[in-house]
Amino acid sequence: MLEHFAEELRLVRATADMSQTALAEALSYSAALVAKVETCERKPSLDFARRCDAVFGADGRFERIQRRLSRESVVPWFRDWAGIEAEATALRSFEPLCVPGLLQTEAYARALLSGGGLFADDEVEQQVTTRLDRQAALTRDRPPLFTVVIDEYVLRRRIGGQEVMREQLRHLGKTGSVMPRVRIQVVPLAAGAYAGLGGPFVIATSANGDDVVYLEGQRHGQVVDRPDYVQQMVEVWESIRGEALSQQQSLDLIAELAETWS
Repeated sequence: MLEHFAEELRLVRATADMSQTALAEALSYSAALVAKVETCERKPSLDFARRCDAVFGADGRFERIQRRLSRESVVPWFRDWAGIEAEATALRSFEPLCVPGLLQTEAYARALLSGGGLFADDEVEQQVTTRLDRQAALTRDRPPLFTVVIDEYVLRRRIGGQEVMREQLRHLGKTGSVMPRVRIQVVPLAAGAYAGLGGPFVIATSANGDDVVYLEGQRHGQVVDRPDYVQQMVEVWESIRGEALSQQQSLDLIAELAETWS
């Protein structure tokens, strides 16, 4: 699909008698990026695909190819969850270690993925693009009700340096303030030991009201729909929510800590 996108872009650009530089200007992207997409060195983002559709009047062709490409580039064990996440009517996410993927900035995601030195540069860029594409779920016509609880340590753990952290925390604050279907709460350090220290998880609710739980490890992920287990995790979720600050208190804390990263 990456080759298919590149070929279609080269063909439609040639038909329009447009240079890579001219296309880059029309898309508001760099000529270097256009060149890398056309030579399959860089996966196009969803935004890039949509702009191609707009420039060439392609009626969504590039977006359709890009979405198939994104499904291909998701690691196999994550594919089931990615589909569930994209179609969920509600998501309840707890994260004690880092900002959840759906709320990460590009710089934070890149720093997080490259920090361990486990991925080559092109793998990091591919995963960053895929992660950012997933965030389209929050801006679709009928986005899920996305409730996020994070540990205060997430706001204090340095990922990528001060500028990256300041941008990320400001992004969290803005998202929680302007997107009515995104709710962000923080469990303060004063909570001490609480149910969330067992690890991160997400509970997704489908259109028919069924819940499933997603658990992610270092190199694997697991979707669990067994009713007894799901009920246990809902109880864990409620216990965690009981330790969290209110949304407004949480947003105030996020804003306060954002300014400490300067």
